[in-house]
Amino acid sequence: MRIAVSVCLLGEPCRYDGQSASCASVAQLGEEHILVPVCPEVMGGLPTPRDPSEIQMAAGRPEEVLNARRLDVTAWFRKGAEEAVSLALDQECVAAVLKQRSPSCGTSLVYDGTFSGTVVAGAGLTARLMRERGIPVFDESQIGDLLSFLGQEPSTC
Repeated sequence: MRIAVSVCLLGEPCRYDGQSASCASVAQLGEEHILVPVCPEVMGGLPTPRDPSEIQMAAGRPEEVLNARRLDVTAWFRKGAEEAVSLALDQECVAAVLKQRSPSCGTSLVYDGTFSGTVVAGAGLTARLMRERGIPVFDESQIGDLLSFLGQEPSTC
């Protein structure tokens, strides 16, 4: 089966700070599945490294994405979300594993938009769009849930 994966989880240094967020349990998925790497922010045209960005909320709903210099980068995030979802659909991905807390990939947690390090419930633009288009999303801490979803037994250490 094909699974879309935030490429930073596979060791690609594409995060805003030029680092990766390697996750061995995500990489191990490649032993039995075809991993389709995505980085919505890079796919949307943003450079690496780049200023950190956070979703700004209005009336409890995500409104726009601003970087730490308060520049509106929403268009790049939306373009990247569309590109990532299009790739996942074209590749017939059955699910996605995305980087938690990212303004693009956060599946259930994102930073609150104040650049204070505060995390709140919410989803990034790509995670939301994947769900809207029927692609189940999981974060790097939910590999067991993903394997259950795929009908496989989670491995134990």
